[in-house]
Amino acid sequence: MPLLPNKNVNVKNLGLIDYKEAWDYQEELFKGSVDQKIANRKLPENEQLETSNYLLFCQHPHVYTLGKSGDETNLLLQEEGLKAKDAKYYKINRGGDITYHGPGQIVCYPILDLEHFFTDIHKYMRNMEEAVILTLADYGLDAGRIEGLTGVWLGHKPGLGQPRKISAMGVKSSRWITMHGLALNVNPDLTYFGNIVPCGITDKAVTSIEKELGRTLSLSEVENKLKNHLLSVFEMNEVEAS
Repeated sequence: MPLLPNKNVNVKNLGLIDYKEAWDYQEELFKGSVDQKIANRKLPENEQLETSNYLLFCQHPHVYTLGKSGDETNLLLQEEGLKAKDAKYYKINRGGDITYHGPGQIVCYPILDLEHFFTDIHKYMRNMEEAVILTLADYGLDAGRIEGLTGVWLGHKPGLGQPRKISAMGVKSSRWITMHGLALNVNPDLTYFGNIVPCGITDKAVTSIEKELGRTLSLSEVENKLKNHLLSVFEMNEVEAS
């Protein structure tokens, strides 16, 4: 009989990890799932193996990443400037333009087989946004979406001030396996966003939970809330990481 949908997800916290190291780990898990799906096509149903799902949480040292559809001129630093800021720069294989990752920012990389959930990338992106919106609501912040723009914003409707991006997103998928994901600004050094045109958008600001509330938050506390909202929105079951 055919495999049943696997709603279990392995949750791992990678701590503060170099961007390239985390990227390589994502690629390893991603390739493993893609290869398994290809192998399953050649096997009888009773010999097929289910693919696994992962939520990887981490922070990165200062780094700028440019998506495959991005414009390199949106990085406002040359090589010497990057060295002065102790920052790295990578061109990567997700969608979207340029963004910044650094300490004080929660990064989440879902490696999911969407065939266990739904086969709709737009719904996948909206679900990730929804989990962030619910997390921010836990802190009394009214966040939402801006039509035509990916990510989560404050000031997304009239009367809430200038639009301010608080969470960026970019994904890659193949055979309905996802990688890359989202970044939520909790307590980062926002001056690093001044070295780029974030996501190629020139007329909107970047913010953090710390800036909006005027206090520093526990990253582990925010991460736990975000994890629980992701589990709920995607109707996943957390299992002990293997």
